[in-house]
Amino acid sequence: MLYTLAQWRDAFSPFNVFQYITFRAGGAFLTALALCLLFGGPFIAALKRARMQQYIREYGPESHLKKSGTPTMGGLLILFALLGSTALWARLDNRFILLALGTCVYLGALGFVDDYRKWLKRHPAGGLTENLKMGAMVVWALAVGSYFYFSPPNAEFAHRVFIPYAKGVSIPLHGFYLSFALIVLVGASNAVNLTDGLDGLAPGTLVVSALSFAMFAYLAGHAKLSAYLRLVPVPGAGELTVFLAALGGACLGFLWFNAHPAEIFMGDTGSLPLGGALGLAALSLQQELILVIVGGVFVAEAMSVILQIGSVRLRKGRRVFRMAPLHHHFEVGGLPETKVTIRFWIAAIVLALIAMTSLKIR
Repeated sequence: MLYTLAQWRDAFSPFNVFQYITFRAGGAFLTALALCLLFGGPFIAALKRARMQQYIREYGPESHLKKSGTPTMGGLLILFALLGSTALWARLDNRFILLALGTCVYLGALGFVDDYRKWLKRHPAGGLTENLKMGAMVVWALAVGSYFYFSPPNAEFAHRVFIPYAKGVSIPLHGFYLSFALIVLVGASNAVNLTDGLDGLAPGTLVVSALSFAMFAYLAGHAKLSAYLRLVPVPGAGELTVFLAALGGACLGFLWFNAHPAEIFMGDTGSLPLGGALGLAALSLQQELILVIVGGVFVAEAMSVILQIGSVRLRKGRRVFRMAPLHHHFEVGGLPETKVTIRFWIAAIVLALIAMTSLKIR
């Protein structure tokens, strides 16, 4: 919206700054942060009046039972700040922005229905069935994957997966691209959902991941910089910098209220669309394997659940972890919740820095 002011720069020269992605990304970050901080308190108060509270699973850590009654659906606050800031600062005629906004709305609505059903039934297992929720996510992932199959981010490098740290090495997927896109999108969304189990863990980690991918988006959208750094050039992808900066700002603002002891939880209303947005960014930039590094914390959380379920089923009830997801393993082992969260944040920062080194090691 504000980008259009740049066309009046001849009449008022300061309007010229609105054409720069870096300026608009900074504005989007601060706007999303401010919206969360400004409306967070009243929003939490409204949820409390409506008794829109979280119901804790009985088989989780005993220390979490005291969190029962904390307001949930905080994802609505994040999405409000994210979508509002993006609409204000990004170019709304950009296809990547439209895909990102559509993803947030669709998965946000899916998560909201799931959270609302849990609240209606007063039970953490009262939401949508796993088959229904997964089916809805698969439909979204196939739609996005099909779009990129027929209209790839860069037609010259279509349907290829690039190997980080290797100069120009890629794997052609051809007809397997849709399956790959499905794994990236659904996997990212569910991985963030699984990580959202400790106060501040998911939003803090998302801040690091979003800002890291914002850097990749800016470089991929810049013809000279992408050529110099041997990134896949993606015309128009620079606008994702604005969206991802807004995502980082919204999560940082939400963290103000979600830090231990949490005043509000994001719920599936927030975790599903935010994870989906990261997956979408990775596909848009053709940096899917970088997502595995940048989002290494999310990957570890998801893999811990997969390994735990596989071990219980194949090894007659024997477990790999004390409890899954991974953060509960450390928590049950005696580490305080805050220490687990901060150590995971540190891991996320280190992984982001490792991912950044791929820009020069090619």
